[in-house]
Amino acid sequence: MARKMWKLPLLVMILLAVLLLLPSAAVAKAIDASKTQRLELPDGLVGPESVAFDRRGAGPYVSISDGRVLKYGGEGGAGWATFAYSPSYTKNGCDVQSELPAVATESSCGRPLGLRFHNNSGNLYIADAYMGLMRVGPDGGEATVLATEAGGAPLRFTNGVDVDQVTGDVYFTDSSTTYTRAQHQMVTASGDSTGRVMRYNRRTNKVTVLLSGVTYPNGIAISADRSHLIVALTGPCKLMRYWIRGPKTGTSELFADLPGYPDNVRPDGKGGYWVALHREKYELPFGSDSHLVAIRIGANGEKLQEMRGPKNVRPTEAVEREDGKIYLGSVELSYVSIVKST
Repeated sequence: MARKMWKLPLLVMILLAVLLLLPSAAVAKAIDASKTQRLELPDGLVGPESVAFDRRGAGPYVSISDGRVLKYGGEGGAGWATFAYSPSYTKNGCDVQSELPAVATESSCGRPLGLRFHNNSGNLYIADAYMGLMRVGPDGGEATVLATEAGGAPLRFTNGVDVDQVTGDVYFTDSSTTYTRAQHQMVTASGDSTGRVMRYNRRTNKVTVLLSGVTYPNGIAISADRSHLIVALTGPCKLMRYWIRGPKTGTSELFADLPGYPDNVRPDGKGGYWVALHREKYELPFGSDSHLVAIRIGANGEKLQEMRGPKNVRPTEAVEREDGKIYLGSVELSYVSIVKST
C-alpha cells in the first residue's frame, strides 16, 4: 500500500514536468515581421500613421505627415493619389512643396492620425491632431470639420477614432488638453493625465465627453458586441475598457497590461484586437535586432499572439484583412508594411 502511494506523487510530478515543457496552447506562434512587402509612398512623403479600407475593400487609405489622406489604387493602377485634406490645407497653400520639415507645418496644414470608415454611408472619419474631428464623403476631397472642442475645452491632440457601424456614432480620443502632437514626448515624460474619450453623435452633430482625466489615451476600438470601447493608454502601457452599454455603462477598468507602448488598436476580426507597439517597455539599445512590434489581445484581455520585427520598425497600427495580410502603419517610415499572418 505504501509503495503504491509513493508511485502516485511521482507520476503526478512527471506529468507536471511534461506539461511545463509543452508550449501554451493559448498563445499562437509569433509572426515574423522582418520580411515584409512594402507599399512605398511617393518620394518625400512619410508617416502613414493609420491604415483604413473602404466598404468595398479598396485601399489602403493612409494619413500622412503633410496633412493629406492618400488612397492606394493598386500596383497596376494609379498608385497613390490624394483622397482628402482639411480646409486649412487649401487655405494655407500646403499643396506647394516646402523645405520645412512636416512637424513645422502640421499645425497649419493638419496632421491626420486615426482613420475609420462608416460602411453604410461610405464616409471617412479623420482624427486630425490639430484640426479636430473631420469627415469626408466616399468621393473624397476637402473634409468637413465636425468638432474642434468638447466640453468647453479645445481639442488639442485629436488622435484615435472608431465608428459604431450600427448607429454611426463616432468615438475618438484627445490625447492631451495641455500638449499638442508636436509635444507628444512631453505627454509621456510629464505623466500628463488630461486626455479625454469622446463620442460624436452624427444625428445631432454634438460631441459628448465620456471620460476625462485619462493618461495619454491614443488608439480606440469598439468591441464586436458594441458594449464597450478599448482604449490604448500609451504612457501607462495599458489597455482600458470603457463601457458604453449594459449595467456598467459609464465605468472604466483595466483591460490588459502591455509589454510596450501602444499606439492604435484595431479589431482582429475574431473578437480580439491587434495593438501596435511603438517600442517595448524595457527595450535595450543593444542585443539582437528584434523587438515586439504588435500584440494580439483576446476578447477578455488575454495575450494571444506576438509580432516581432527589427528595431527600426516601430508601427502605429496593425490592420488584419480577411486574406490574412496585416498592414502596418508608421509615423516615421516612408511605406506601409504588409505582413503575412501565417
